[in-house]
Order: sequence, then structure tokens, then C-alpha cells
Amino acid sequence: MHPAARQAGKTRKEARRRRAPLRPAQLLALALSVTFLSGCALLQPLPGEAALEQRLKSFPTADLPLAAPVTIHWNEHQVPFVEAANDRDLAFALGMVHAHLRLAQMTMLLRITQGRLAESAGPLAVDIDHSLRILDFARGAAEFEAAMPPETRAFVGDFVAGINYYQGKLKDDELPHEFHVLALKREPWSVRDVLAIGRLAGTDINWLGYFSLLKLRERPDWRELYARILKAGGDSLTSFSSADQAGILKQLLAGASRTGSNALVVSGARSSSGAALLASDPHLGIQMPNLWLIAGMKSPSYHAVGFMIPGVPIVALGRNPHIAWGGTNMRAASSDLFDVSKLPPAQLASRKERIKVRWWFDKTVTVRSSPLGPVVSDAPLLGWHGKPPFALRWIGHEKGDEITAMLKASRAKSFAEFRAAFATFAVSAQNMVYADRAGNIGQVMAAMLPVRAHGTPPDLILDPADPAAQWKTIATAAELPAAYNPKSGYLASANNKPTAAPFPIGYVFSQDDRMQRMNAFMAARPRLGLADLKALQRDVAVPSSLQLRDLYLAAIARTKADARPDRRAARVLELMRGWDGQYDAAQQAPVAFELFHHRFQERYYVRRYGEEAAATMFTIAAMPRLLAEDIPNIPDAELAPLLADALAEAGKKLRRFKNWGEMHRLGLSHPLAFAPLIGGRYRFGDMPTGGSTESLMKTAHSSTDRRHFTRYGQQARFVADLADPDANYFTLLGGQDGWLGSSTALDQLKLWQDGAYIQLPLRAEAVRARFRRAMTLAPAR
Repeated sequence: MHPAARQAGKTRKEARRRRAPLRPAQLLALALSVTFLSGCALLQPLPGEAALEQRLKSFPTADLPLAAPVTIHWNEHQVPFVEAANDRDLAFALGMVHAHLRLAQMTMLLRITQGRLAESAGPLAVDIDHSLRILDFARGAAEFEAAMPPETRAFVGDFVAGINYYQGKLKDDELPHEFHVLALKREPWSVRDVLAIGRLAGTDINWLGYFSLLKLRERPDWRELYARILKAGGDSLTSFSSADQAGILKQLLAGASRTGSNALVVSGARSSSGAALLASDPHLGIQMPNLWLIAGMKSPSYHAVGFMIPGVPIVALGRNPHIAWGGTNMRAASSDLFDVSKLPPAQLASRKERIKVRWWFDKTVTVRSSPLGPVVSDAPLLGWHGKPPFALRWIGHEKGDEITAMLKASRAKSFAEFRAAFATFAVSAQNMVYADRAGNIGQVMAAMLPVRAHGTPPDLILDPADPAAQWKTIATAAELPAAYNPKSGYLASANNKPTAAPFPIGYVFSQDDRMQRMNAFMAARPRLGLADLKALQRDVAVPSSLQLRDLYLAAIARTKADARPDRRAARVLELMRGWDGQYDAAQQAPVAFELFHHRFQERYYVRRYGEEAAATMFTIAAMPRLLAEDIPNIPDAELAPLLADALAEAGKKLRRFKNWGEMHRLGLSHPLAFAPLIGGRYRFGDMPTGGSTESLMKTAHSSTDRRHFTRYGQQARFVADLADPDANYFTLLGGQDGWLGSSTALDQLKLWQDGAYIQLPLRAEAVRARFRRAMTLAPAR
């Protein structure tokens, strides 16, 4: 065992005796259990099934504060297409639509930004609220609002007015089920609330790594671990060439922010239609309701269809008559942690805030900030008490107007206009891909990135006096590299490094599997159409698993670890040798590989680094890269028993699962699913699924030897052919409606499983043909 692992005392046996950190939803559930001592609020009956017509009847249509009538066309999945005679009426109607479909979800997202979960979940959420208030997603919102162009401020203001109007018209017994169970109240929304939700969606994915690594920083081998993780995460294919306890907070932020995705654009020269094609599928937490909603719209300035974030009036991924756009998280270095222990005390400002607590006494907490940003080391969930304080400097606290950027992008007619639209886009940094009717394709780095002198940061927490760590300037989309009509005829992005740059773009990127699959897919097809892109979005191959399988098999042969296998171990070897790298739900081979791989890497890295460090590496690092580096260097005398043990253990457990789908499951759960006694009412589905953590159809999972559910991955799909304004196809994992009991809350689940899509046309006649339920919103007389 490595000395650091011995010193840490993190043996596997000790770790198993410790309680694993609770997920946010589980913590919420424990707090909610108090209700059984105070009125049994959770026994509020679930709403009965509501047909689409019944849901639409609840939508106010008369005497509205509009300048002119607005028509909303609804299809059978409760997807709206809003037609308005002016932009302000469009924004108002969109606010009503968002509230109609997702009021409870929007209210909870807003409470996350405000650090007000204890008002629903009770005393066990107080530390979460304190930590969220320190992160302060609304920091700078007043300045951001004031700096908005007048037309953007007016559009967002009208959107907010629509939200407030809709919720104000609901009677108490018409409010969503969650309002009663979680003691939510109707409160007026503001423009700053919308900006705060936008900032929550723009959370820097690097924070998730920072929070995991903090607990390892005092180990004597910290430098080695830090360097290895950065090296494994930084070696990524490019899209184009250029000329714990902290786990609670991590999961909460990861569930609401866009941390992964795939995107592909194909030029007209390589499409069967002659126009460009686009495919985009975002990856987020898998839950009900979905973190996207689908909508279409038309007004004098806007004519688009696509995915919207509930509570934010932009089309994040979509299509207008001229262009289509998609995107993936850039994993950019938008934040740094700075040691503030040497700052003069006068530079550390503090304020007191009161956290209201359901079923318990309220609590007053201290929130500190520095010139570099909030003092996040004070967050209780990070467990940093008594150590030198550090602050978080995040570009999202200082700059950016993503709403203006996306509104401009949705109106763009050319690549030049599209790229220029992102001049104010800051967080979260996105690789935005572009396709147009003329067959052109492009990629833009939509971000504001700090320009630093250093390459790889020397430490997790930096010295603010070090010139190499200081932010010299901020690069915007106008200065960052872009790609347009590459010779290959396509551009792909999968959270990989977008391109080379003279300063660090990011430090830890995704593994190359998804990029390799898209590159191979394009290499095999001189021309392709939408059917090909739809098939690609369901691809379940993982090249790195196949490469790792070959590495394991070569090591087994070299060390003769299979010299005396029993029948079960021999079956594991047989399945691994015949495997094609596909995580097909019907195959048993991926089960054999995952059982073997889990046992081997767990035993080797726990022995080398200890349980805590190994668990962190499994979460952050690209493990196939580390294993490819380590296995050839393990002495045979040490390697052989590790391999033999992995074969034996995999053999024992293989019979539990006839195929990958029996082990790897897909289910949709409402956050209330973790509530004691009644949680089962909020779980929907327990289905086999293919895919894995690094497949294009991402269904992420931890390394495990047990039956498990995927909690994160692909949860929305979009493809478009720019040759036809109506050839736009979308699907959500789950459904459009966030109201429990609605007939359209889960109706897209079957479409998802079958690889089917919902067509969302742009032409007025096609909208009327496919969206048969039309309602007119009438202005007040």
C-alpha cells in the first residue's frame, strides 16, 4: 500500500462501515420525514390522471394584458407553438406557457438559487442552504439587468409578467401537487430571478472536481494525484484545428447544469438533401420532470423551434428558417480558487442571513465575500472549517449576458451573425455548432475565458499574488478560435477540447470515446441523412472499454492469470474475448467486462492510494487512460493475483445478470421519490437500457458490480435537416408536462425507447396541420 494510503487509513473495510454521503434528494427525504410528526403533509394524495383537454382548460385565455390576440397551437404531447403579432406579447405568452407546464419545477430551481430549501425540507437542508447562499448565483444580477439592452430587458420583463399572471390566476387547489407537499408559496418573479436560474444552469463543471479534490489536498502525495488527474483529463481529441459531503452540493449543481452533450453538424456536400444537417443531444440529470421543455414560436422578430430551459426565455438548442444550432459544454476553465488568508481583514466583507426552517427554529448564518469572490471555504458542505480560507473567482459572478446572446443567435441568418451573437455569452462555456440552408457548417466557442499566464495550474488553491495565476484579460467569442466549412465536411463536439489555444481553455475534458464514434461514423459514410443521425444518437459502443479489454486480456495471457480458471471464470473470459464493445442491453458480455473491470480497478487503486483517493479518481479522472499507463508497469508478481481475483469475483457474480439490461436500468423519479414511506408513488419505470458512461447514448453509472440505475446522461434529442423548414425532430426522456398526473407527463417515454421523435415544423400551414388544438389568448377590452 502506498504510504499516503496507509496514513489516510482509508481501508475498504473501514470505508464500508462509514455511511455514504446522502444524495440531495435523499437528504430532502429525511428532512421531509419530519412531516409525519407534524400533520402528515406528505400524505397529500397524488392528483388524478388529467387528460390533455383538462390541462389545457386551466390555461387563462380571456382579458389578458396583451396588445393583440395571441394563438397557441398545441399538439398531442402538449408541445406549444406560439404565434404573436408582436415580440412583447410573445414573451408574455411564453411566460404563461412555462408556468403552465413547469411551475413547481421553476419554483424549486429558483429556491436552489436563493438557498431556500430548508423552507421545504426542514433542518437537514440548512447546511445546503448556507452553502448555496455563499455561492450566490444572483451575485451581480442587478448589474447584469441594468447592462442589458433595452429590448432584452423588455422581453425578459414581459416573460416574467406572463409567469406572474399565470400563477396569480390559479386557485389554491389548482396549484401543483408539490406546492402542498413542500410548502411552496406563490411569490412574484423578477428579471433577476430569471438571471439567477440562468446562472444556475451555467454552473462551472470544474466546481464538481474542485469539491472532490479538496479533501485530498493535505495528503503527502497530493502533487502526484493532482498531476495524474489533470494529465488524464487534459489529453483530448480536438473538434477542429486552429491556425462525501461535498458530494451533496456537487450532485445538486450537476443535476441543474449542462455538464455534457453531443453535437454534430454535416455540410451540404455530405448530406443526402444537399443542405446541412444537425444533431444535438444534451446530457443532464435523468429525472422527472425533464430539465428541458419543447416549444415553437413566431413573432415579428422571432421564428424558432427548440429546447428551452424552464424559467428562461431562450431557445438554447433549435432551429429558425435559416439556421440550426446545438452545443456541448466546453468544460472551460471559467473559475479559480484563491487563498485569501493573507488579505487584510477589512477586505473580507460579511453579512448575516436568516435561513427559514420548516418544522424547526430558523438559523442565522454568516456569508463572507472578498474582492476575488465569495469565500466558499465557509460552505459547511465542504468541510473546510478551521483551515485557511479561500474564495471562488468565477466569470459568471462578474460578466455576461447569455439571454441577449441566445436571442440574437435565434435570429441569425448567417455564420457571421451567429458568431457575433455570442459576444456577451459568458457561462457556462459552450461549443456551439451551426448549420444553414446553404449547406454551410461552423463552430463557435461561446464563452468568456480568463487569460492566464500559467498552463497547468500549480495547485488547486492559487496564490492571488502570483502573477501567473492572475487573470490578465478576458477573451470572448470574437477573440476565441472558430471553425467554418472544414474540408472534412463535418464538425463534432462531445465535451472534448475544442481546439488548441495560446492559453488554457480547460484542464479536464471528457474521454475521447464519443468523438471517436462520431469520427468513425462519418468516415464510413460519404453521404447521410436524418435517419443516420437518429441512429447515431442511440449508439452504445465505447471504444475505450474495448481497448481496455484488450489490455486486460494481454495482461492475463502474459501473467498466466488464467492458468487454472474455474468454469465461471472461464465463462467471463469467453464473453470478454467475444465482445464487440457494444453496451447492448441484450448482451451479457458487457456485464462480464464491467464486473471484471470494477473488481480490478477497485482493488488496485484502493491498495495504491486508499479508498477516498481512489473514489475521487474514479469520479474525475479518465480511468482508461490511467489504467493504460499503469497496467504495463505493474510487476507480474503483483498483477497476476489481481487479475485472477478479478476473474474469480466476476465469475461468481455473472449469473446474477443474464444481460446488461438486467444490471443497467433506466427509471424516472421525481425528487419526492426519496421520501420515506411514500417515495414509491413518485417512481416511474424500471426498464432495461443500453449504453454506458462514455457511449453516445450516455447512460452514466458508477463502476459497480450491482444492479443500478443511470442517474445522468442523454435526456433530450434533436435532429434537423435544413433543406426542409419542417424537418425538425425532438424527443424528451419522459414528457413535456411537469404536473403530476398529466397524460403528457410521461408520454414520450415510449417514443424515447423506440428511437422515435416529435416533428416540430416552422411553416404556419404545417403547424396548423400537426398542432390540432388551437387556443386564442384575448386581450382585455
